[in-house]
Amino acid sequence: MSEAKPGAAEVLVSFRGVQKSYDGESLIVKDLNLDIRKGEFLTLLGPSGSGKTTSLMMLAGFETPTAGEIQLAGRAINHLPPHKRDIGMVFQNYALFPHMTVAQNLAFPLSVRGMPKADIADKVKRALGMVQLDAFAQRYPAQLSGGQQQRVALARALVFEPQLVLMDEPLGALDKQLREHMQMEIKHLHQRLGVTVVYVTHDQGEALTMSDRVAVFHQGEIQQIDHPRALYEHPGNNFVANFIGENNRLPGRLLSRSGKQCIVELPRGEQIQALAVNVGQPGDPVTLSVRPERVRLNGSVDQYANRFTGRVTEFIYLGDHVRVRLDVAGNSDFFVKQPIAELDPALAVGDVVPLGWHVEHARALDALTE
Repeated sequence: MSEAKPGAAEVLVSFRGVQKSYDGESLIVKDLNLDIRKGEFLTLLGPSGSGKTTSLMMLAGFETPTAGEIQLAGRAINHLPPHKRDIGMVFQNYALFPHMTVAQNLAFPLSVRGMPKADIADKVKRALGMVQLDAFAQRYPAQLSGGQQQRVALARALVFEPQLVLMDEPLGALDKQLREHMQMEIKHLHQRLGVTVVYVTHDQGEALTMSDRVAVFHQGEIQQIDHPRALYEHPGNNFVANFIGENNRLPGRLLSRSGKQCIVELPRGEQIQALAVNVGQPGDPVTLSVRPERVRLNGSVDQYANRFTGRVTEFIYLGDHVRVRLDVAGNSDFFVKQPIAELDPALAVGDVVPLGWHVEHARALDALTE
């Protein structure tokens, strides 16, 4: 899907200074300001307790903000009950009615809206076709697999053509292969229908695969919101760099800064050139972030500004690639990710090898706090 530029699309949902506290003291959501564009697939990503699910539940109407305002299509909805918000919901546990057939489960949200029976039958048929379950209309949820039940839950959330669909960890109960298949199904369904989707997950791979934009939550605040590739390639702080994808972290001290670049000194005196992304003044502690796939072993290391040697301590075979663990600059957990076709078959544990990376692939970020 083409990436919409900020402001290029109409805003459907607005969080304005939204806070949530359960005890009147600690804030689960601190000060949420977020615009969700019409037709986009936005994922709220973060660890447990980061505020992402609470934010979704406030949007759904199952939780009330302690402060601030939530707007849907330009009107405040803080005190509007869930069933009047024109929002579809998909949960991890499917929440299907066990005593109803698939067709009856899909008909339910239409009948409570007072739709004529002929129209209901037509919409149910169309929704079943959308998730490729036409032949399962008369079955009960217990007669379906987990993947089929999740498809029914998806169809039920879409059957009344809501302007917004919220999904809370909808694929969490599925096995890896089925989960990956359903990720693509949901993504393609979103592209076909153009409905706005707000999706909650703690799985960063899922977020990167499916979303137009991802909002990374930590301790009740959005740390960064961006397109998946920008989030992965250009993390704005240490938490985002570490939470999204694999990451080598080297603690150091800022020596100097010149424009967008800086020089960082490691504890044993080595100096590294890096992009100055989130740093303070010379002398302040920083963390260097280097992705494992951006490090090169052997070969043309001479062309890199940052050159080191590392001692190989372990090979972790993962089918299409190998993770090589090395001891580099006093860090015994430094990883290099190599495609299987590029790995030197003669490389062995104990070997000392040259390695390096480009300046633009090392990011100087805020110091480690954990």
